Amino acid sequence: MKAVVALGANIGNPKEQMDLAISLLRESTDVIALSSYYTTKPVGGPEQPDYINAVCTLESDLPALDLLSLLRGIEKSLGRERIEKWGPRTIDLDLIQYGGLLSKADELELPHPRAHERRFVLEPWHEIEPDAVLLTHGKISSLLEQLP
Repeated sequence: MKAVVALGANIGNPKEQMDLAISLLRESTDVIALSSYYTTKPVGGPEQPDYINAVCTLESDLPALDLLSLLRGIEKSLGRERIEKWGPRTIDLDLIQYGGLLSKADELELPHPRAHERRFVLEPWHEIEPDAVLLTHGKISSLLEQLP
């Protein structure tokens, strides 16, 4: 099933951590496409450095919660600590969409509940998949046009 994964990092060596996360994703899944790296301002949270963000699409046969566990395992292996909501991080891997799955479970909301309002997700996704549709929200191109 096709998954859309957003990546971000802003402490340590963000580019190196992004490269490592992508290498680990390639070892465990079939990465189909990877966007360019984007430098973006932090959204919410404390004052912190700018982020490097990207989006990749991949194919996986894992159940959604197992894919989420894989993403969290990669984060942990790269030193991610969940200390402060929207705080700085060595790496962040968010499952944005997984096939046609819709979920409101506490452990996994699909599609990602704030993806439609985040340029740092939509812009790189649009780069690699211009006709993409975010389930429950519509075409990525239209969502991008609506953002400030």
